Parts: sequence; structure tokens; C-alpha cells
Amino acid sequence: MVGLTVALERLGWRDDLAAEFVPFHGAGLVPGRVSLEHNHVYRVFTEAGELLAEAAGRIKYRATGRHQLPAVGDWVAVRPDPSGGRAVIREILPRRTWFSRKAAGRETDEQVIAANVDVVLLVFGLDVHVKPRAIERYLALARHGNVRPVVVLNKKDLSPDHAADVAAAAEVAGDAPVHAVSAHDPATAGELGAYLVPGSTMALLGPSGAGKSSIVNRLIGADVLDTGEVRERDARGRHTSVHRQMLLRPGGGLLIDTPGMRELQLWDSDESLDETFADVIAHAGACRFRDCRHDTEPGCAVRAAVDDGTLGPDRYESYLNLRREHEATERLRDERAQIDEKRQARIQGKALKAMQKSRGR
Repeated sequence: MVGLTVALERLGWRDDLAAEFVPFHGAGLVPGRVSLEHNHVYRVFTEAGELLAEAAGRIKYRATGRHQLPAVGDWVAVRPDPSGGRAVIREILPRRTWFSRKAAGRETDEQVIAANVDVVLLVFGLDVHVKPRAIERYLALARHGNVRPVVVLNKKDLSPDHAADVAAAAEVAGDAPVHAVSAHDPATAGELGAYLVPGSTMALLGPSGAGKSSIVNRLIGADVLDTGEVRERDARGRHTSVHRQMLLRPGGGLLIDTPGMRELQLWDSDESLDETFADVIAHAGACRFRDCRHDTEPGCAVRAAVDDGTLGPDRYESYLNLRREHEATERLRDERAQIDEKRQARIQGKALKAMQKSRGR
């Protein structure tokens, strides 16, 4: 066991979680929250201290994908090892919120980035021009997970006109607040820390080099995470975080730092796309066909809005691109589900044959 003891309430423990944990009390299990995962070894915050743990074999066996394994932010039922060895995670409590993406590469799997998050800072660096299309993508990710998004434009000291950058971000942010900050400015802690109340969890997402770790250090009030040097030739930061990890803030609340994502493909984003592109959907009700895809169909009110200048062409193309990506992922998910069903049928068939064989002896 490592680390300091901490009250469960500081970790976000609530009455509904306590009710869900009741069945595990008599089995020698204690509640904990996953703070870090690396190569299937976990650090888990508990009331008695921080444990090193691994998932029980039955969790791994019944998992049809990595999304059913423990993730940073998960509440778990864990069995400590009295001898000081690794604890065992026996159960994962139901996730209240989470956000996930399609796993990077060719693999068709859902990767949970963080679980049980209340607010997410979507961090972008102002050392480059604001990319509204990237903001739209991250907003869809956050909203699908039912997590409150806040757009943070870091490194405003490196932007010659950060007011214009804020305006560009606000055009696509919808009801999400937009802040221009500098992680080197002490005022940043107060501005962003207002979203982090005791017992709540804040995650930071964004591309590499945006300064997420620097913001975490500012919010915590100490250099707890390594940060990259800024290159002189282009003022770009170096990506430093390599693992998702959860940290306790001395003033209350928890922070989840995440590595920068060079590839962000949405996993399940239908409704969140409609929310992120509310201005596009507002025109859709006037389309001639109820199942209009807003692409090449006749009588499409969305395309008409683009033609008359009511809707920006870049915004429209971004919507179409993310919609097509969502549909492609849906097809891959269906194919994966069929493969999983066949695999489970084979496993059950083998188990049945083994049972029948043992009975026939």
C-alpha cells in the first residue's frame, strides 16, 4: 500500500455509490477509485491509502472489449492483499458518465478515456491558429459522455490577437464557456478552478503540446506533472503526459490528466453530433424528406442554408465528415458485435460439451 489516506468523500463518494456497494461489504471488499492504469496494472485510491491492483480474471474473461476493463476514474470493489502484494479488482461499479473514442489504429474497439467525470476542459494552444473543426470534434466527444465541456485556449501570451481566437472558438462552442488563459499566470487557477468543487472530477483533453499538464500543475499549486520545454524555433510545447492519471487537488476536487491525442475518432456520437451542430439541425426540420442525409437529396434545407449564406460551408462540411465517420464506425461496431456473438456461442458450446462429457462418465 502506498500514498496517503483520504476520505472517500474527497474522492467523490456519494449515497448512490454507497447503495451500489452494499452487496460487496460482506465479501471483504473495499471501495476504491482507479487513479492510473499502465499495462493492466492499476493504482487505486482507497480510504486506507493507494493500492497497486490488477483486475480479477473473471473481469478479463467476460469483457468483450477494453471498455469493460477498469478505466481511470472508475469506482471499483477491490480486495486488498494483507501481505502487501497486489490487490485484486473484483467488480467495476456502474459508470455515471464517461467519454470514449474508437481505439487508435485498425482495431475496432471502444477505448474509455476517463470515467465519472463532471466537467472536462478541452484545451487547445494559442501558439497555433484555433481550429474550429477540432473543437467541434472534442465537443461531440464530451457531450456524448454527458460531461459538461469548457473550451480552454491556453498560451494566450503567445497569441497576437487572442480575442479573435476566442470569437472563433465561441462560434462553434454553443453553450460551452470559452476561456483564454496562460498556465503561467496565477489567475488561471482561479478562473478554471471555479469549475472544480470539492468531490467533483475534472478531466483535461486536447491535442499534444496544448499545455494540459501545465494547467494541472497550476490548479494543484505544485509541479506534480512533468511539462515539456517550449521550442524556440516555433514556440510549440512538447507532449509529456504518457498515461491518464487522476490527482487530488489540495483545495478539493480531482483532476484527470490525459495524453494528447493525435487521433480522435468518435465511437458513438449520433445524439452528441446533433447537439454540437444545433445550428445545422435547426434547418433540417424544413427538409423535404424526413430521412434526409443533408448531402445530395433534393429539397434539402440544410444545403439551401449553405447556398444562401445562412450556414457556413466549413461548418456544413465538418458536420458531414463527422456524420460519415459515425456511420462508418457503426458498421464496424455491428461487424464486431457479430464476431463477439459467435465467439461467445463457441465458448458456451464448448462448456456445454465438457459438462455433458463429465456427466456421462
